[in-house]
Amino acid sequence: MPNARDLEPLEVPSGTGALEVLPALRRALDGEGPALLPVAADAPDEAQTLITALSGPLGPGEDAEHDPTALVIATSGSTGVPKGVLLPASSLRASAESTHRRLGGPGHWLLAMPAHHVAGIQVLIRALLAGTAPHAVDTSGGFRPDVFAAAARELPSSGRPHYTALVPTQLSRLINDGGEGLAALRGFDAVLLGGAATPPALLARARDSGVRVTTTYGMSETAGGCVYDGVPLDVAEVDVDGELGPIRLAGPMLARGYRNQPDAPAFAGGWFRTGDLGRFADGRLEVLGRADDVIITGGEKVAPLPVERVLTEQPGVREACVLGVPDPEWGQAVVAAVVADPAARPDEDALREAVRGRLGAAAAPKRIALVDELPLRGPGKPDRRALAEQLTC
Repeated sequence: MPNARDLEPLEVPSGTGALEVLPALRRALDGEGPALLPVAADAPDEAQTLITALSGPLGPGEDAEHDPTALVIATSGSTGVPKGVLLPASSLRASAESTHRRLGGPGHWLLAMPAHHVAGIQVLIRALLAGTAPHAVDTSGGFRPDVFAAAARELPSSGRPHYTALVPTQLSRLINDGGEGLAALRGFDAVLLGGAATPPALLARARDSGVRVTTTYGMSETAGGCVYDGVPLDVAEVDVDGELGPIRLAGPMLARGYRNQPDAPAFAGGWFRTGDLGRFADGRLEVLGRADDVIITGGEKVAPLPVERVLTEQPGVREACVLGVPDPEWGQAVVAAVVADPAARPDEDALREAVRGRLGAAAAPKRIALVDELPLRGPGKPDRRALAEQLTC
């Protein structure tokens, strides 16, 4: 391009205040003005760190006159080091439009998660492209089922479908509350669920309760979810290296690359290497977690996600996070943090035996810690680093 365009911060308020960014977001999608770096308005220290690391003129390969970079989404991935994902307008549009095709057409959207993350900002983008006015949940007092219900009632009762997007923690609160929040959730034509792995028991409870849940898999590098209920969107390609191997994704929803990393190997050859392990089961993609989360204990490899799935299927378990901690005998020991149902505390030996019976002795947690809640990062992923520090103290 003749002159380098600037990447400028976009302070995104939480809750209903996020709707204030819609005009700037529309200009970015239309290629007008600067590219935008969304940051959380209510986290000034974190925002300043990202601004210092990522703002400034876009460099060679980071923009294109025919398809301007609209957004740069900050993500730490699994490393904790800030990276900027370069998303051109075409990628954001491809993702949003293919989502509408999969779900049943453009509709009305309710924002229930932070809009400086890709999952939240895509809710706003889908509404803009649908020509509808998005609504948002007031999260000033945290995510509350009654407030969610009140926001859902504000959606127009036209013939267009109603959509929202949640993380598993939010869905769990709505299901456990069982009141007007759950009743409102049943009224949505689709509830996209992503940000973290969904416990099978939670998914079953939601569907048994009449909630039309669609699980999503994707990330900032794919402009949000690109695999729904294990099946790629019509613009996405999925490749798994071997029977159980790294997942690669391709398609027009892919990012340009990373800010200040012109030759990032993760984007080589038109494919994005996710770092996740997966396999195809009955024609659907099954994600087994991050390759770098695999625990090596006594010479055996244990993927945390299958262990978490077994645990969350057991009575009295609401959430679980499994990780490896240093151990002088085993190298790493498998440990599990479990959020228990206060009314039905699970038996730790029974949990351990359930894992042993399904996945083998190596996968059985050496230690199970009952916690009130899991520490989270980003839009709703368990913070494994914080949890490891907590469990090794």
